[in-house]
Amino acid sequence: MEAPQKLYLLDYGAGNVRSLVNAVEKLGHTITHIDTVEDFARADKIIFPGVGAFGYAMQALRNKGFVEPLLAYIASGRPLMGICVGMQVLFEGSDESPDEPGLGVFEGRVERIDSSTKTVPHMGWNAAHVVGAHTTQGPDMGGDRRYYFVHSYAVPYTACGRQQKFVHTATRYGDEVVVSSAWQKNVFATQFHPEKSGAAGLSALQSFIERDLVRSSDLVEISAPATIEAALTKRVIACLDVRANDQGDLVVTKGDQYDVRENSEAGGDVRNLGKPVDLAKRYFEEGADEITFLNITSFRNMPFADTPMLDVLRQASRCIFVPLTIGGGVRDITDPDGQHVWPAVEVAGEYFRSGADKVSIGSDAVYAAETYWQRVADGVPPTDGTTAIEQIASRYGQQAVVISVDPRRVYVRSPSDAPSHHVIATSTPGPQGEAFCWYQCTVKGGREPRDIDVRQLVTACEALGAGEVLLNCMDRDGTNSGYETDLVADTKAAVTIPVIASSGAGRVEHFSDIVDRTDVDAVLAAGIFHRREVPIADVKRHMAEHGIPTRTVE
Repeated sequence: MEAPQKLYLLDYGAGNVRSLVNAVEKLGHTITHIDTVEDFARADKIIFPGVGAFGYAMQALRNKGFVEPLLAYIASGRPLMGICVGMQVLFEGSDESPDEPGLGVFEGRVERIDSSTKTVPHMGWNAAHVVGAHTTQGPDMGGDRRYYFVHSYAVPYTACGRQQKFVHTATRYGDEVVVSSAWQKNVFATQFHPEKSGAAGLSALQSFIERDLVRSSDLVEISAPATIEAALTKRVIACLDVRANDQGDLVVTKGDQYDVRENSEAGGDVRNLGKPVDLAKRYFEEGADEITFLNITSFRNMPFADTPMLDVLRQASRCIFVPLTIGGGVRDITDPDGQHVWPAVEVAGEYFRSGADKVSIGSDAVYAAETYWQRVADGVPPTDGTTAIEQIASRYGQQAVVISVDPRRVYVRSPSDAPSHHVIATSTPGPQGEAFCWYQCTVKGGREPRDIDVRQLVTACEALGAGEVLLNCMDRDGTNSGYETDLVADTKAAVTIPVIASSGAGRVEHFSDIVDRTDVDAVLAAGIFHRREVPIADVKRHMAEHGIPTRTVE
């Protein structure tokens, strides 16, 4: 009887590798972590995932003494699969870390995606177009399937030089075409995350695990960049507000303008719309492109390592293969015994190791932005590397940091009434007929207003290193009256990072309307999905009928 293959995982401390392990196990296989140099000799196949910065990945490999063993493994002809930064380090170098050489397995350099013409990071579901016919059966990829991308740097696809020997698929993002997978001899690598790409991604991963993907060295004719068509979809995100009810059980709830009790004046129970993992699994199966958990219970009376949300993530990542975001409590935390202090970057790291792909920062983002602008006013450099946003982005990458904004309208009769804030004309006049407003940011779940507006917040946080904006609106929350178009359009114009529209959706037309009017990158809803008032499939069908590209579920 043939011995089972020894599949190994090369983890340099990249963050969420739990989802990859879960994906491998979902396919019926087991995978072992590489802990020592000697493990390279034991491996039949290696999967090398990565997120974050190119330089951090290469330095981590060098510090562990893994560079030479990895190159020797590749030279032996045994199969290797790189994912995201695990693909990028296989090239000669990156503009992200110019002084840090790559492994040089593939010819070319990784370059920054141009943010002057489009949103960066490239975040969402896009196609991977197979660019040439091979004599060897390739990975199970291509066609109309979509894969999850999240990156700010990429290898330009030119169809020139040695790219004929190793480019397997290319992807268009706006006015640029990038290499989305490479395949040369025994090395296969993807820029997208197969473990986060649903059934399509699992098929690509299964190809590597169960086939001998060794490409011949023949040159093949490959497609010109101009022939690669745009295929990025708009994301539909399901959001679950999670908190403990009065009996201590974790439930999914939903507020009406942030009030989560059935009858707050009478001290009613917390609205219970279901169990977090069960609902999240349902949304994955119904076609949600991402799932966001917002933890609205502090759990101050227990050590952070015992926080129930960590177990929610562990359970969810076993059965959900799209991106997971966790928000709430991403800050410096001291355990109740006063002995163990968790810096925010370590809190984020624990969330990533438990299965999250992104962390959402709320109140601390406001405080960081206030400090940023105070430093500007004081004439000192506005960034100093001490904020949670900066530290998490530095270690895990810009794409891992979402800022969650909870603003409300403050009406004024003219812009001169609020000279220190960004005032816009509003399509929703105030109670005294005011035609202008500014959007005031709040902290502590909307309970405390701050003297900073949304424009000031998002521009500061982008400068600090945030990779995405989750844009709520307290005035719209729970109203089912549609998104706050004025706010979304103004914020989209203010930053180059992706923006998610949240709060107010009540019917399918609201989703297409906000995309058409603002070109927002993603749309999010909660209560209408929980109560099945508007199914996710209906939202996607309606958007597709109105010419808005969406991902279909295999």
